[in-house]
Amino acid sequence: MTQDHHILDCTIRDGGLVNNWDFSVQMVKDMYYGLSEAGVSYMEIGYKNSAKLLKGGDSGPWRFLNEDFLKEVISRKTETKLSALVDIGRVDENDILPREQSQLDLIRVACYIKDVDKAIDLINKFHSFGYETSINIMALSHVMENDLNEAFAEIAKCPVDVVYIVDSYGSMTPQDIDYLVAKFQRQLPEKKLGVHMHNNMQMAFANTLTGALKGVQFLDASVYGMGRAAGNCPTELLVSHLKNSRYNVRPVIELIEKHMISMREKWEWGYLIPYMIAGVLNEHPRSAMALLASDKRNQFVDFYDQLTSPEAMPAGQAD
Repeated sequence: MTQDHHILDCTIRDGGLVNNWDFSVQMVKDMYYGLSEAGVSYMEIGYKNSAKLLKGGDSGPWRFLNEDFLKEVISRKTETKLSALVDIGRVDENDILPREQSQLDLIRVACYIKDVDKAIDLINKFHSFGYETSINIMALSHVMENDLNEAFAEIAKCPVDVVYIVDSYGSMTPQDIDYLVAKFQRQLPEKKLGVHMHNNMQMAFANTLTGALKGVQFLDASVYGMGRAAGNCPTELLVSHLKNSRYNVRPVIELIEKHMISMREKWEWGYLIPYMIAGVLNEHPRSAMALLASDKRNQFVDFYDQLTSPEAMPAGQAD
């Protein structure tokens, strides 16, 4: 597997959904320089959403990135680029500086299939500002083929650099990834592809490798798998497995020892039975997250019966 892949580490952004973005500045600095040493191409340092459009509460600063703050945190950039993610309806495009005035290199736009047109409007704006761009279509396991085909027709005409296959519910298998990558490649031959996998069924690593073997260039991962609910493909596994002389797993292991072990004792993420059940049933993990936050957290059979009863609510959308 010697193709030119780009690992995008999203620990600070996706992991922030676990701990309300409560990462210290020192930890984020260590992450950036450690991932740089490991050969990781991009680090997603948070969300570039707008606080005035969301109830931020006591979220850490990585939820609403401020450019002046970013310049203080990452005063010396390496070859590892910085990315941020925005959500449709949660970003004020007037908050985005031209790229030459920003520490960011890549802005990723997350959307549901129904909002692809709004995502493309943002992509056009960010592209004109000089940024690399991606569109991340969430909850693909719930998207109808005809809706996806219509979206492809519009995406093909826009200047977006990377189009992501996102397994929001952690319900996909390598066969699903194989099918979707072939479909995306066939209908978007001019675009680079990315994969963002969740680990509800312990498939995130296998699914990511399946994408890589099929020619997907952008591979999302997070250190120690830290991400919402069941988490993501572990960065340390990808760095170890991809055959490229630039990769070095030792700095990632050092990050886990220094920061992630103590965080894992405080906050819970990764493969757990309620997340597995939600993934197997192709359900949003919010119900599993609610169960785990309750005093019924180990009542797995009741949870399964609730989700599989005829009265169960239809699956909701992903975050």
